[in-house]
Amino acid sequence: QTNFNVAVLNVGAPAAGMNAAVRAAVRVGMTEGHKIFAVIDGFEGFARGKIKEISWGDVGGWTGQGGSILGTKRTLPAKYLEKIADQMRTNNINALMVIGGFEAYLGLLELSAAREKYDEFCVPMVMVPATVSNNVPGSDFSIGADTALNTITDTCDRIKQSASGTKRRVFIIETMGGYCGYLANMGALAAGADAAYIFEEQFDIRELQANVEHLTEKMKTSIQRGLVLRNENCNENYTTDFIYQLYSEEGKGVFDCRKNVLGHMQQGGAPSPFDRNFGTKISAKAMQWISKKLKETYRKGKVFANTDDSVCLLGMRRRNLVFQPVAELKSETDFVHRIPKEQWWLKLRPLMKILAKYKTSYDVSDSGQLEHVAMLPKEAET
Repeated sequence: QTNFNVAVLNVGAPAAGMNAAVRAAVRVGMTEGHKIFAVIDGFEGFARGKIKEISWGDVGGWTGQGGSILGTKRTLPAKYLEKIADQMRTNNINALMVIGGFEAYLGLLELSAAREKYDEFCVPMVMVPATVSNNVPGSDFSIGADTALNTITDTCDRIKQSASGTKRRVFIIETMGGYCGYLANMGALAAGADAAYIFEEQFDIRELQANVEHLTEKMKTSIQRGLVLRNENCNENYTTDFIYQLYSEEGKGVFDCRKNVLGHMQQGGAPSPFDRNFGTKISAKAMQWISKKLKETYRKGKVFANTDDSVCLLGMRRRNLVFQPVAELKSETDFVHRIPKEQWWLKLRPLMKILAKYKTSYDVSDSGQLEHVAMLPKEAET
């Protein structure tokens, strides 16, 4: 036994694989000799004292369970700092493991900023990214995104089947993800969609027009169906309804149009094998990091950690799991839209267009593809 107490909590929206991550954290933590405390309902539950010790048997069978068994809330800790500090003192919490999405990242930033005022937060803290949106800076993947993508691809396949049967029908599908176009883009690639509208690549009415023309041409071929994906926040004015109405009007006599909002279906379901294993691996690694940090920061009978590198986000970068101080990730984040400034999957955009057989004359977004490359040198000069 190490006499260290580690608290584990879920923050943000539910994501498949969160439970697998909690299970691994609890069991690896116990193997390392710590006492593990489970916090119910995120930071809000923490403030209200919803915290209990969790044992080996309590997490049995959690790997295949979807959603969040501990319960999760989007509430940020800022307005509960004092109460959370009290709970950490009362339960003698020596380290914190937060499994969640963008809120978890913001939460850790707030807790580390509050260290000057509250000694209780001067403990090692680690975040494991778990969100369907895959919008956490510092990580190429997050737990739950793969399962959501499976759901989207499955649904799109069924919808394409419906469209093939009807002939000459175009479906417009709205996906989740906040401002992050990961699900729409990768879903479109996997389902063989004709277009994906995302916030990261600005589009205008001309592009919508070009897509309609492309679909009109396509209806003359043997494949008389169309599929278009749209991220929920890709554009304030070009809503799913707007695009649906535009396509319906412009395609009159050539194809008819239907729309479908996938909604919270994307947060549910049993986690895919990838999310189960990814959650388990990343969570186990995070717990080992906590053990290492606890040993390093234990002085004169108490844990005291106040450096930036004691508040980390464990992310997957190019197939490597790396610990990054949350303070250093600030510069990589667009806080207004809650997305990372650079996204690896944008490189796959041109591929989707090639596979959808766009004639280059139709493709009006060439400048769009190069936008994020062209903008770089300007920033460097200032």
